[in-house]
Amino acid sequence: MGMKSTLLLRHLKVENANAISGLTYGFPAISHFLGFTHALSRRLEQEHGLTLGGCAVIAHHTELQSQPLGNRREQVFALTRNPLTKEGKTAPFNEEGRVHLDISLLIECDFNADQLPKGGALDQRIDALQAWCERTVPTLRLAGGTITTLGQVQWREHYDERELRRLRMGLLPGFALVCRHDLLTLHHQQRLSTEPGSELLDSLLDFVTLRHQAQQDEAGSVSWQQLAKPAPGYLVPLAVGYLGISPLHDPGTIPSSRDQETPFRFAESIYTLGQWVSPHRIQSLDSLLWRYRHQEPYYLCENRYHAPELEWDESDAEPFMANDLF
Repeated sequence: MGMKSTLLLRHLKVENANAISGLTYGFPAISHFLGFTHALSRRLEQEHGLTLGGCAVIAHHTELQSQPLGNRREQVFALTRNPLTKEGKTAPFNEEGRVHLDISLLIECDFNADQLPKGGALDQRIDALQAWCERTVPTLRLAGGTITTLGQVQWREHYDERELRRLRMGLLPGFALVCRHDLLTLHHQQRLSTEPGSELLDSLLDFVTLRHQAQQDEAGSVSWQQLAKPAPGYLVPLAVGYLGISPLHDPGTIPSSRDQETPFRFAESIYTLGQWVSPHRIQSLDSLLWRYRHQEPYYLCENRYHAPELEWDESDAEPFMANDLF
């Protein structure tokens, strides 16, 4: 089913978001952004009877809260100093990774213009929806961080070719996070042909580790050369959901669980390969969107990105003015 409309939250600035995602760090897990969209959708449904779907994540700037460890290249997380305990003693440190974000979210809407809240002309109803978002979004948390600034809210039902181009250029400078499980699967199949005992994790590590190989010339001199990654691009490991590793227990049957009113299940993280791509290369907004998908026993955040074939587009040669962004 195609998108009925989109809601663009441009330049959301978030302080102290969670930078640790399973075994990876540096950027929040995609489940944080879908969770934020779900929370916003519940508020919208309560007040106006409208719901939201998936979302796309475009990062403009990140600032990891870390510091160098001595004179080495290693970095350690910058931790917060907690208040004294009630006994007046120094409180223990809780190691946590934090990051400041400047992002834009493109959210899928499950409604069109006819379903907007009644009252006035269409422009007035759109303005009312956008004003509601401007009031509500800063009251939510995103990846555990505080939303300090919301640059612009824009709701749109249709995008023609020119409007889509304006949207893509308006998201620059920035990179959109998409799933590239296809590259991981292809590389793993190639790896199995030479190393039959390889695990999928081994293939994932090939994309994220730095490998060097000694090269010796005819004179006997040795130089170290960095080996190329299995595929080009800004590729990163990505946590995309959870795998249930236990039966689904009835509410309240597991002692000390956080929520005694919700069914409980033990789970472990699922990882795959992601890629940061420039928005100006995107041909379809649907390929940017992340959506929930539950297929027993998997709880996944799914993205159906397909890499476009790079061809010359005459529209890229047209003059583009900054005023076209707004």
